[in-house]
Amino acid sequence: QVQLVESGGGLVQAGGSLRLSCAASGRTFSSYVMGWFRQAPGKEREFVATISWTGITYYADSVKGRFTISRDNAKNTVYLQMNSLKPDDTAVYYCAAGRVFPQPSSRGYDYWGQGTQVTASS
Repeated sequence: QVQLVESGGGLVQAGGSLRLSCAASGRTFSSYVMGWFRQAPGKEREFVATISWTGITYYADSVKGRFTISRDNAKNTVYLQMNSLKPDDTAVYYCAAGRVFPQPSSRGYDYWGQGTQVTASS
């Protein structure tokens, strides 16, 4: 069992930056693939980025070059650095834990956090 808690969301002007964190419980964090997803009002949940056990990363085309996913296994935490934010990035952001890499489908993840709101204003 893994519990995930996101933090770091907020309101930022377009072009600004935010860093999201996701703290995981349990001793097996390093054995999980971690992912970030987002869901805007009225839209389906969409893939943002994922990182393997060894730090290999994979991104959605919409965020490539602007967002960076990273993990610190000693701290049981995964991060999402978001730069050059656009209004279209506004959504609730969720972190997730799974076993397959790369995995852009939300159905491939076993555990989810509660989400954190990110709003980029124009």
